[in-house]
Amino acid sequence: MSDTPAAPRLAQNVAEVEDALLSRWPETRLEPSLDRIRAFTELLGHPERAYRVIHLTGTNGKTSTSRMIDTLLRALELRTGRFTSPHVERMSERICIDGHPLTDAEFVDAFNDVAPYTHLVDGSEPFPLSFFETVVGMAYAAFADAPVDVAVVEVGLGGAWDATNVADGDVAVVLPVAVDHAKFLGDAPATIALEKAGIIKPDAVAVIAEQQPDVAEVLLRRCAEVGARPVREGVDFGVESRAAAVGGQVMTLQGLGARYDDVFLPLHGAHQAQNAATALAAVEAFVPDRPLDPELVAGAFAQVTSPGRLEVIRRSPTIVLDAAHNPAGATATAAALEDSFAFDPLIGVMGVMADKDHEGVLAAFEPHLSHLVCTQNSTDRALPADRLAAAAREIFGDHRVEVAPRLGDAIDRAAALAEAGTAVGTSIGSGAVLVTGSVVTVGEARTMLKGRA
Repeated sequence: MSDTPAAPRLAQNVAEVEDALLSRWPETRLEPSLDRIRAFTELLGHPERAYRVIHLTGTNGKTSTSRMIDTLLRALELRTGRFTSPHVERMSERICIDGHPLTDAEFVDAFNDVAPYTHLVDGSEPFPLSFFETVVGMAYAAFADAPVDVAVVEVGLGGAWDATNVADGDVAVVLPVAVDHAKFLGDAPATIALEKAGIIKPDAVAVIAEQQPDVAEVLLRRCAEVGARPVREGVDFGVESRAAAVGGQVMTLQGLGARYDDVFLPLHGAHQAQNAATALAAVEAFVPDRPLDPELVAGAFAQVTSPGRLEVIRRSPTIVLDAAHNPAGATATAAALEDSFAFDPLIGVMGVMADKDHEGVLAAFEPHLSHLVCTQNSTDRALPADRLAAAAREIFGDHRVEVAPRLGDAIDRAAALAEAGTAVGTSIGSGAVLVTGSVVTVGEARTMLKGRA
């Protein structure tokens, strides 16, 4: 029990809360068990049972889809809680009520409400509560205290053994499954799907986004085993049509019960249209006896935001932030760039985590980037910029890659290349910068660029 944190004291400010949480097991250290979170929520009075739950898993798209579901539910005048991870800039972003992150004071209160119970769990279990388990407990308790009508909950990793899975979702949403976190989940999509299928509970509705055939088979088998009702993209709902538009795209969506025409979504890419169709189906499944007014649906989607997901954060030159951190995410982002923008040259700034498939991410972006500046974020998990550059040179060639370990320097260098245009042999005037590779990298860039503005 040498890893057991000291008995907690009440925090006075956000910095003390963050220090207390970060002193616990990090999100990258896992022990597959729900014993600790179950003991924790039992001591808290089972807050996760105080409201209905829409639970989301999948490899990419969870946060954007969660935000869409949240916006639709609030348009129906339901009070919502939303739990997502990781955060982009501030830890408190992970816990939202009625679409807004907890304020600093509310975040401190949420921690102090559960802190006295953390040490009880630490002392009674073979391993202490982790950072993630503690924040999940904070979120579930905050939602019960609000109180909310429905919680929209994104898994942290996998599904069956994820701490969020102590709650039982009325609706389970499975976004596209691909390979990520292979060390923990496996190196084949069908193997990973076995873990993700664990959020599908008896009598639930399983909203299944487009999947590879072997993944779909795993998910449908789980539905049959537990008596859940599956609804599938491409069969029961989907995107009928979409077209790029200024600031986003215009879609026609086929929902579970109706067709919705001319829906504007201020997010870019076919993958976001598919996320929108999935979000719509999830809400329709959640309120099956309440037909959704087309104007309400259109109004809700027009308000959706998703920071760090093909987000234009600055102009002159244009700087776009995207948190793609695995090959599937990078492929979707690259397709969206081609679909929605006409940047020439497009200069990449990339900083990745050491445990990610950076070669796959580099390969997905290579056809779309004129030049790449390799950097790193401030965390211990970051892959050193020179190691990323060594891999990048094998894919891009020596002349298209350079290194700037400090993120600010990397952005400045990329902006200069984008503005010059001719420095990489392309036209002048339409150059842009894409900052990508990690949620942490994008979050640090977002904070930096907003500060400069």
